[in-house]
Amino acid sequence: MENRPKIYATAAFVTGILLALGYKDFYPELERRFWRRRAENKTLVGAGLHNKDDHINLEDHERGGGVIKVPEGIEACIGNTPLFKIKSLSEGTGCDILAKAEFLNGGGGGPKDRVALSIIDLAEEQGLLKPYSGDTIYEGTVGSTGISLATVCRARGYLAYICMPSDQATEKSDLLQKLGAVVERVPPAPIIDPMHFVNRARTLATEHTADPNRLGRGYFANQFENEANWQAHHNGTGPEIFHQCGGEIDAFVAGAGTGGTLAGVARYMKSRLSEVRIVLADPQGSGLYNWVKYGVMFDTKEKEGTRRRSQVDTIVEGIGINRVTANFEAGRELIDDAFKVDDEQALAMARWLVEKDGIFVGSSSAVNCVAAVKTARDLGPGHRIITILCDSGTRHISKFWAIAGNIGGKTDSRLEDIIGPNNTSDG
Repeated sequence: MENRPKIYATAAFVTGILLALGYKDFYPELERRFWRRRAENKTLVGAGLHNKDDHINLEDHERGGGVIKVPEGIEACIGNTPLFKIKSLSEGTGCDILAKAEFLNGGGGGPKDRVALSIIDLAEEQGLLKPYSGDTIYEGTVGSTGISLATVCRARGYLAYICMPSDQATEKSDLLQKLGAVVERVPPAPIIDPMHFVNRARTLATEHTADPNRLGRGYFANQFENEANWQAHHNGTGPEIFHQCGGEIDAFVAGAGTGGTLAGVARYMKSRLSEVRIVLADPQGSGLYNWVKYGVMFDTKEKEGTRRRSQVDTIVEGIGINRVTANFEAGRELIDDAFKVDDEQALAMARWLVEKDGIFVGSSSAVNCVAAVKTARDLGPGHRIITILCDSGTRHISKFWAIAGNIGGKTDSRLEDIIGPNNTSDG
C-alpha cells in the first residue's frame, strides 16, 4: 500500500508527458482556427476592403504567401480609403449617408492624390517624364492638386512648380513650400488672362522645355483637361465605392472643380448600376448648376456689378467653376440632378459635422454633405447616398474656418436650419 502514491505520481507524470506531446501538434491547429475565425469577421483596418478574398488569411501569411504586403513608398498608400456612415446625417434623413474619406489618402491627403499619381504614370508611359532627370511638373491649382503633386513628385523623382491664386488659404501655399515645391501666387484673373494661374503654369512649362540652359524638361500637368484625371477615379474611386457598398448604391453626390471625380465615378457607376443617380453639388457663384440643369453656364453672381471676386464668387475652395472642362464633359451626360449650396449652408454644415460627429473637414466637403442631405430628402427614407470628404479642415483654418468660427459647447443645431424645409434654396 505504501507504494501506491509513488505509482499514482509516476502514472500522472507519464500521462502529462503524453498529453503534452499530443497537444503540441494539436495546438497550432486550434490557434489557426481561432485567428481564421477572427479574420472572417474583421476586415483590414482602414483599407476599405469588402469581401472574403480581401480578409487576412493566416495560413497564407504563415507560408509567406504575400497576402499581407508592406507598401513601397508613400504613393503606394494612395487609394483604398475608408467608407463610413455619417451618423447624424443618416439619422436626420432616414437614409444611409456614407462618406468616402478621401482626406485619408496617404499622399497629399485628398482625392487629388489619385489624380497626381495617374497624371505622372501616364506621362512616364508616354516618355514625357523621366525620374531624377531634373524634369519639373508645372500646375495651376487652388491648392489641393498642388499639394498632391508636390508629394508624389518628391516620391517619384521630380520637382514641382505650383501657380495658385493669391486669395486662397495661406496654409496651402505654406504646406507646398514645406514639401519642396516652388510656389507662385498670382492675382485672381479670368481664364482668358495670360496670368490666370492655369495659363501661367502652362507658359512656364513651355519656357522650361525651350531653355537649353535649364536641366530637364517642363511638363504641364493640366489637371482640368488631362483625361488621366477622370480615369483615376473611374479605375480607383468608383470601383472601391461599388465594392465597399456591395453594389447597393442609390445616389452618388459630389462637387466639381476639374470635374474628374464626378465624371470618373459616374462613368464607372452607370456601367454597373444603370439606375444610380449622379448628383452635382455646386457652390454659389459657380455656373455648373445651370450648365447641368439648363445647358447655360451662368450664375446669378455673374451679373454685372454683383461680383466680388475674379474667380467663382464663394468662400468655398476646390470646387465650382465658370467654364467647361474636358474632365467635366466626360461625365456631364450622366449627371441626373444638381443642387446649389450657398456659403451659409456650407459654413453651417461644417460646424454641424464637428458638433454632431467630430468630423473636421474643409469647405468642399461641407458642400458635398449639404447636397447629400438634399438628395436624401428628394429620394425619401431608406436609400443609400454616397458622397466625398475631400480634405481636412486644417487646410482651411485661415479662411473658411476663420469665418465658420469655433464650435464651443454647442450641441443644439438643427438640420432644418441648414438645409431649409423643402430644398427651396436651389436655383
